[in-house]
Amino acid sequence: QVQLVESGGGLVQPGGSLRLSCAASIRTFNSYAMGWFRQAPGKEREFVAAISWNSGRTGNADSVKGRFTISRDNAKTVYLQMNSLKPEDTAVYYCTASRFWSDYTNPHGYDYWGRGTQVTVSS
Repeated sequence: QVQLVESGGGLVQPGGSLRLSCAASIRTFNSYAMGWFRQAPGKEREFVAAISWNSGRTGNADSVKGRFTISRDNAKTVYLQMNSLKPEDTAVYYCTASRFWSDYTNPHGYDYWGRGTQVTVSS
């Protein structure tokens, strides 16, 4: 059974940083592309960042370029380093896994989802 468990969310002031982690219980983790999406109240779920199975390729939404960095390690964990946080980054952040890289910005292209972790950016 595949599980994705996010952690690291919380309350942070504008301009601050957080690092989200996603622990994946996927037997063939190294064959999956991984991603992060977020959903703010009253808004649709949106793509944040993705990383290919071997970390050779990454993609970021324009809204987070230069501020957020996705990475992964061999311990079946994916990270989202978030710097220079803004109030508009406030959302529930979801970790996702996909067997394919080709359409990484599309939420329908992902096979598994975590339950999410809340990030609130406020003074």
